[in-house]
Amino acid sequence: MEIKRKKEIVNQYHFDMRNPVWEKQNGVPKTNVEVNFHIIKKESEEQATSLIAAIRFMVVFKEFVVSGGISQENKIIGRVVDQPREFSQEEVQEIASPILALLNRLTYEVTEIALDAPGINLEF
Repeated sequence: MEIKRKKEIVNQYHFDMRNPVWEKQNGVPKTNVEVNFHIIKKESEEQATSLIAAIRFMVVFKEFVVSGGISQENKIIGRVVDQPREFSQEEVQEIASPILALLNRLTYEVTEIALDAPGINLEF
C-alpha cells in the first residue's frame, strides 16, 4: 500500500498528576486509546482515497495521566476505500504508525522532564 502522508498534528496533549481526592469524588480514570479513520475524499479516476487518521487517548499511570489527540492526513494511492472497516489490521497499523510513534515520543519526552527520570515508553 502506497501512502502519501502530511505532517502529524498534535491537537492536544496533557500531562496531569493524579489527584486522589478528585478521583474519589469523580471516579478513577481508565486507559483508553482509540484510532479512527475519517475518509475525506474518494478519487475514482486517480484510484486514491484521502483520509484523516486520528488517535484519542488517555493513558493512566500510577502517579499521572496523559491524554489528548493527534491526527494526520493520508492519501492512499491505488485504492478507493468506501469505509475504514475495509482496511486489514496490518493496514490499520501501517496507516496509524506515525501518530502512535509521535504519542510515544511525546510521552517519553514529557515524562523525562516532568519526573526528572528516564522517560516512559508506551507499548503498542
